[in-house]
Formats: sequence, structure tokens, C-alpha cells
Amino acid sequence: MLAGGLAATVMLVVGAASEASAATRTYPIAPGYSVNVRSGPGIHFSVVRTLVPGSSVPIYCQAPGETVTGPYGTSNIWDNIANGQFVADVYVKTGSDGYVAPRCA
Repeated sequence: MLAGGLAATVMLVVGAASEASAATRTYPIAPGYSVNVRSGPGIHFSVVRTLVPGSSVPIYCQAPGETVTGPYGTSNIWDNIANGQFVADVYVKTGSDGYVAPRCA
């Protein structure tokens, strides 16, 4: 009984670790670009910080916002990379022209 219980516990822990790593997947910023991180989904929002070339970012959710053009096309999708921090999706290599994360609430 103990061995079966231990196996189930290990499976739960491994499953939780897999979910956590899926949630923290990062995506690279377009090579050679410094990217402004803004307080909302548009260029009229204030700059919170700037990402240096070679950075990667997590995408927790995505929001429609101001349409911009960048190295990966033209889009109105903005990626939420931290609380109150957004980058234009056209500067992030997601492998998709559409949403790759849930829409921000």
C-alpha cells in the first residue's frame, strides 16, 4: 500500500512540475531588437522597461490593442509578460500569427 501511495504522490508531483514548466515557457524577442515593455497594449502606454537584444519572455496572456508593425508582421496582439507589462507580439517569435496564450481578463 505504501509503495502504491508513494507512486501516486510521485506522479502528482511530476504532473505539477510539468504544468508549471508549461506555464513558464519563454519566447525569444526578434534578433537585434531592443523592445519597449509598456504598461498596456499600445504605444501610447508608458514604457516600463526595455528588453535587450537576445531576451526571451514568458507570455501569460494576450490582449488585443493598438495595431503595430514589426519584424514578424503587423498585428494588434500584445503579450502580457508580467503584471502590468506588455510587448507587441510582432516583436516576439511565437511561431504563430494568432493567439498562443489565453486572452487577458
